[in-house]
Amino acid sequence: MQNKKSLLFLLGSIFLGIITGLLGQEWLLKGAEITAALFMNFLKLWSIPIIFLSITSTLSGMKSQWEISNLGRRVFTYTLLTTVMAATVGLVLFFIIQPSAKIGITDAVQIAKAPTDTYLSFLWKIVPSNIVQVFLENNVIGTAFIGCITGIAATYLPEDNRISVHQIFSSFFKLILKVAEGIAYFIPLGTWAFTALMFKDLSNTNSFKHLGLYLLTVVGANLVQGFVVLPLLLKSKRISPIKLAKVSLAALSLAFFSKSSNATLPVTLKCAEKGARIHPKVAHFSLPLCTIINMNGCAAFILITVLFCSTIHGHVFGLLDLGIWIVLATLAAIGNAGVPMGCFFLTSMFLIGMDVPLNTVGLILPFYAFIDMIETSLNVWSDLSVTAIVDQECTHLEALPIKE
Repeated sequence: MQNKKSLLFLLGSIFLGIITGLLGQEWLLKGAEITAALFMNFLKLWSIPIIFLSITSTLSGMKSQWEISNLGRRVFTYTLLTTVMAATVGLVLFFIIQPSAKIGITDAVQIAKAPTDTYLSFLWKIVPSNIVQVFLENNVIGTAFIGCITGIAATYLPEDNRISVHQIFSSFFKLILKVAEGIAYFIPLGTWAFTALMFKDLSNTNSFKHLGLYLLTVVGANLVQGFVVLPLLLKSKRISPIKLAKVSLAALSLAFFSKSSNATLPVTLKCAEKGARIHPKVAHFSLPLCTIINMNGCAAFILITVLFCSTIHGHVFGLLDLGIWIVLATLAAIGNAGVPMGCFFLTSMFLIGMDVPLNTVGLILPFYAFIDMIETSLNVWSDLSVTAIVDQECTHLEALPIKE
């Protein structure tokens, strides 16, 4: 009954958001802007502490390094597998739809300059010189790195000390989760605001005629991955994709409208533990890591966009080249967490390396917000799928004391 009520509120807020966006009333849109900004700020406020405390409390609660390596190996294996699958699906759809066949070079517009801070310089921040700096700068990868190091180090302490450390981190983690649970009550309000702003942006976009097939390819790749590939993978592990999707609806809808896997993490954790009944140890370790490295949507976007822009300018790809691009798109997507518009600028950097003019990418920019919504939903769905599979394979783990 509670799930049906939540679904009705969610659908109602989407409908009202569509009406608000299409009406274009300035005072309503201003209210939606303020609501969306406050909602995102509240989500981001807790996302970094949750990532750190979730990983640290989980790892410090494990009794051996074997348990950590076993769990970590499974998470990384399925993350890599799903990301490669996403890139491959993107490649197949690109050659079926052929989005660049009817686009001319003259159709392109100039792209805005990318930030001066390079992607490589961001990766150096994995090991910051100041432990406070990593939290102040919302450095997601650095936060996860510190959490992993702290949690693993705790397992080498004497048993009494390890338990004390675990209890401290675990208590703080449960406290933040209790605060974050309040987010669920405001999801319909946030959904209304995000929907209104999305439809306002779409109504102001005039470039669709140039990119119809390209958008069909990108969106189609995400939908095939989300509705076909991942469900088949779940089925092969005897997990019901429909049941998992039903209990994950709140996280998936929030991911779509917020465009942030990190901000969605508190709700994703709640869906995994309370809805899908995933073991707390698995959920607290797998989901924060997947939020950082599991980027199915980004892999498909990078591959399709690189092929789209380069083939317009006369580049030809052989079979070996395409295989290499699947690998490159996968690796780039895995390390993409925390970079604002990371997929977009990573793609631009790849094109620069190939001497492809960046003006074609300018056509994509007005639509990137919508693409990002679909990608984020796919990423969270993949995170939950990977976590559910790992949970099923790790039945040896002992239960953590969770206060109901």
